[in-house]
Amino acid sequence: MEYDNPSPALGSQAVSRRQINPLRPLTDDERDALTRLRRATAAPAVQVTRARLLLAVAAGANYQEAAQALGRKSGDAVATLVARFNDLGLDALPLRHGGGRQPTYTAAARARILREVQRQPTPAQDGTATWSLNLLKKALRAAPDGLPTVSTFTIGQTLHDAGYTYQENRTWCPTGTVLRKRKAGIVPVTDADAEPKKS
Repeated sequence: MEYDNPSPALGSQAVSRRQINPLRPLTDDERDALTRLRRATAAPAVQVTRARLLLAVAAGANYQEAAQALGRKSGDAVATLVARFNDLGLDALPLRHGGGRQPTYTAAARARILREVQRQPTPAQDGTATWSLNLLKKALRAAPDGLPTVSTFTIGQTLHDAGYTYQENRTWCPTGTVLRKRKAGIVPVTDADAEPKKS
């Protein structure tokens, strides 16, 4: 399907908004995060929908086509989402704050948590060969570029939203991946047939 020309159903306002403020190119980290979120089962529905809309536009769909593919009537909301994403990146996905205490952790902080869990811990540096939430919290709080007040709840929620599960060998791994003991030490083993969780 060709996505170069806007659909005739698109209003002139949505067409002009697309021409004025098209979706900027996604970074690899943004594309990975949006893809994981699109498949997440525990993430808020509004964030999953927004991830799907952005990925559709990034694949070449115009705003109206992206909206209709997800059961929406107008591409105007997609144009607004794209404009916010261009300015805020992944922080455009959650609902806007409606009052009360401001959210503490941004997309950058969540990305920092994911970088830490992807790092293989060492007994010499971390006192462990596998990650638990408490040990991740300790490492993140102590790191020079870490998160000094991060909680185990925030870490656990971030990992769960990104598709990580707590394995029988008492560490956190992406879905379909486990750590196995081999002659060379502890190595990750991925099941090629395992698919990430889908909504």
